[in-house]
Amino acid sequence: MSIRLRVTQWRNVGRFCVERAADYGELVGVELEETRRRLVRELSALVALAAAGLFTLSFVCIAGIATAWGTSYFLPVVWGVAAMWLVVSIVSLLIVRAQKPGQSLHVLQTELRSDLDTLREALK
Repeated sequence: MSIRLRVTQWRNVGRFCVERAADYGELVGVELEETRRRLVRELSALVALAAAGLFTLSFVCIAGIATAWGTSYFLPVVWGVAAMWLVVSIVSLLIVRAQKPGQSLHVLQTELRSDLDTLREALK
């Protein structure tokens, strides 16, 4: 290839990158706002779910212990409630660790990969 052709290719690549930089800026803003909204929504739902679940399980446990109060089953019921809480905690930990993290800025990553492929093809 001649030097002139190579310079023209690089100039075209430079123009392409400059044009796309403005698009990337807009896309980053849009994706950050969408990610923030999704994160706030998911965290709010998780907090509400956790609070409701804990209150429900707490009152069920208190009811079970109160029912066994004064019987010969009192200590086994108390230890059973403690064991149930331990199992719930372990299961919750396993579920949280098994979840796939959400993908933020997915559209921007896709666009960048596409543009890099385009640039590679242009420079061949």
